[in-house]
Amino acid sequence: MTTAYQNLRTTFTRLSRFGHLSAIAGWDMQTMMPPQGGQARSEALAELSVLQHQILTATQVGQWLEQARQDRLNDLELANLREMQRAYDNAVLVPESLVEAKSLAGARCEHAWRIQRKANDWQGFAENLRDVVKLSRQEAQIRAEAAGTSRYDALLNLFEPGMNTAALDAIFGDLKQWLPNLLQQVVEKQKSEPCQLPQGPFDLEAQRKLSLSVMHLLGFNFDGGRVDVSVHPFCGGVPQDVRITTRYNEKEFTTALMGIVHETGHARYEQNLPREWLGQPVALARSTAIHESQSLLFEMQLARSETFLKILRPLVVAQFGDQPALSESNFIRLHQRVRPGLIRVDADEVSYPAHVMLRYEIEQALIEGDIEVDDIPALWNDKMQSYLGIDTTGNYRDGCMQDIHWTDGAFGYFPTYTLGAMYAAQLFQYANNAIPSLQDEISRGDLTALFQWLQQNIWQHGSRFTTNALITNATGETLNPRYFRQHLENRYL
Repeated sequence: MTTAYQNLRTTFTRLSRFGHLSAIAGWDMQTMMPPQGGQARSEALAELSVLQHQILTATQVGQWLEQARQDRLNDLELANLREMQRAYDNAVLVPESLVEAKSLAGARCEHAWRIQRKANDWQGFAENLRDVVKLSRQEAQIRAEAAGTSRYDALLNLFEPGMNTAALDAIFGDLKQWLPNLLQQVVEKQKSEPCQLPQGPFDLEAQRKLSLSVMHLLGFNFDGGRVDVSVHPFCGGVPQDVRITTRYNEKEFTTALMGIVHETGHARYEQNLPREWLGQPVALARSTAIHESQSLLFEMQLARSETFLKILRPLVVAQFGDQPALSESNFIRLHQRVRPGLIRVDADEVSYPAHVMLRYEIEQALIEGDIEVDDIPALWNDKMQSYLGIDTTGNYRDGCMQDIHWTDGAFGYFPTYTLGAMYAAQLFQYANNAIPSLQDEISRGDLTALFQWLQQNIWQHGSRFTTNALITNATGETLNPRYFRQHLENRYL
C-alpha cells in the first residue's frame, strides 16, 4: 500500500467525520431545533459543506489518486479507490462558491417550507424555490458539459450511478402500458371487498410504543440509533448512530406504523454496512435506489404481506385494544387497500409509481429549462388528473409542495423510489427461492433467515460492487421490472 493510498484513506476518514457532524446537525434541524435557529444553522451547515469541498478537491487529492492507481491493491482497496475517484470527480467540477450558495439556498428553502406548506403558501415557497432551481441548473450544466450528457442525466448520476433517462424512459414507458389498467382492475375488485376503518382516537404515546415494538421485531439496534418525530419521515445519521423519524396522527395509526417499517428498512441497511471499512467510500450504501429497495422490501414486500400482517396485528391490538376493524381479515384488507390519493408517502404500492413518474417528468423539464417554477402547479394538476384522476387545483400543500426533496435541490432523486420498488420485488423473490421455508419462518415471527440473506447479499457489501454487479450477484440478473409487475398482480388480482 502506497503512502498515496494511505493519505487518501486518512482524508476520506476525515471527510466522513465531518459528514457525521453534518448529518446530526441536519437531523436536529428537522426534529429539535427551535424556529429561530434556522438562519444560524443554515450558515453553519453551509460552512461545513465548503470545508468538506475544500478537503476533497485539494490538489494533492488528485495527485494521490493518480499515484494510488499505480499500486498493487486488493479487490476491496480497488473498489474503495474507484469510489474515491467518483467522489473527487463529482466534487472537483463544482466551484466552492456554488457549493456554498446552493447549501444556503437549500437550507433557507427547506426551513421556510415547513411553515409555507402548512399555510398553503405557494407564492412564498416559489420565491425560495427559484433560487434553488437556478443554482441546480448551474450545477447540472457544469456536470453535463464534463460528462457529455443532458443536464438531468448529470444530476441523476449523483443518486444512481449508471442510470440515465433513456433507460428510465424505457422502464417508465413500460409501466405506463400496464399500470393504469392494473390500478383500475384492483380498485374495481376491491369495491366488493368492504374495508372497515379503525375508530380512533389513537393515543400518540401508544403509537410510539407500537413503533418501538415493531422496530424491535425488525431487528433495529437501539444501542446504535433512535426514533423521533419530524414533518417529513426520514432516515439519517451515520451507521453507528442511525436516526429515523415518523409523524403521528391521533385520527389514524397506519401511516405512522408503515412509515416506521419503511424507515427501519433504511436503518437496518445502514446499521449493517461493513464496519471494518466505515469512514471509507466503499462502506457507503451502493446507491439511492438500492437504499430504497431495502426500505420497500421491509414495507411492501414483507410488512404488507398477509403472512407478516398476521403477526403484526397482535402488536396493534395490544396498544389500542380490539375492535371489529382490527379483525384479522379486515386488518389485512386495511393494509392492502388500493386507493389513488393526493399524498405520495401515503400511497399504496399500485398507485405509487404514478406519483414518481409525475415528479420525474416535472423535475426533468425543470432542470432542462423547458418549464419554470411558476409552471409547476398547473402541470402538477394536469398530470395528477391524467395519472390518478385527482384534482389539485389550489391545493398546493397536498400537491406540489408536499415533498421535501426539491427544497434542497435533490433533483434526480425521485426516480429511485420506483427503481427501488422494482429491486425490492426482485430481491424478495430470490430470497424466497433461496429459502423455501421463509414464509413459514415469517409466520412464526422469525425474520432471522431473511435478514441473514440480506446481510450476505446486500448489506455487507456497501459500495464494493456496482449496482448491476450487486444485483446480479444476488439474483443472477440485472434489474428486471417483470418481478414488480408479477408481485402486484399476485397480491392484488
